[in-house]
Amino acid sequence: MPPISLQLVVFLLGVCGLTTAAAVWDLRTRRIPNKLTIPAFLAGLVYQAAFNGLGRPGLADAGLAFLLGFGTLFVLWLIGGGGGGDVKLMGALSVWLGFRLTLLVMICSVICVLVGTLLVMVWSVITRGAYATKRKYTATGKGYGTGKGRKKKTETVAQRQKRRIMAYALPVALSTWAVVFWKLPMFPF
Repeated sequence: MPPISLQLVVFLLGVCGLTTAAAVWDLRTRRIPNKLTIPAFLAGLVYQAAFNGLGRPGLADAGLAFLLGFGTLFVLWLIGGGGGGDVKLMGALSVWLGFRLTLLVMICSVICVLVGTLLVMVWSVITRGAYATKRKYTATGKGYGTGKGRKKKTETVAQRQKRRIMAYALPVALSTWAVVFWKLPMFPF
């Protein structure tokens, strides 16, 4: 384990604080607010500049990590595969982590999401039945109430959020903690 330094303490507080707060917020409200992600992003930039400089590692690495974390989730958000808060969370977190750790966290979080989704779906089928599970978690893309004389109603944001199987910030937090503490002995602090 590396010796305890100011850089290590700031890094762990920043990363663990961000991921814990985001996971709790996302689990409770199904939202990750800008008032958490934007200051965390700016603090990550300050951390990188202060402790690692402008090159690699430092702001250059943070920029590449941001392109990976924010960019990947932004594309998924554009096609309807996640929420905007998830995109901003990965953008803020990636600045703290750097490119390599961001890549590892994204891989681990995908695995956590797949395993978590499988467990939730199996549990739902066992407790509710296959038909009720299908009705709860799938969207047909059609409006409802389209009979004669009725206006077509589209699915609301609240209805889409209820259909979400799991909050993404929790798998990100678990993955981040696992990757950081796995890689901790190799940190150049």
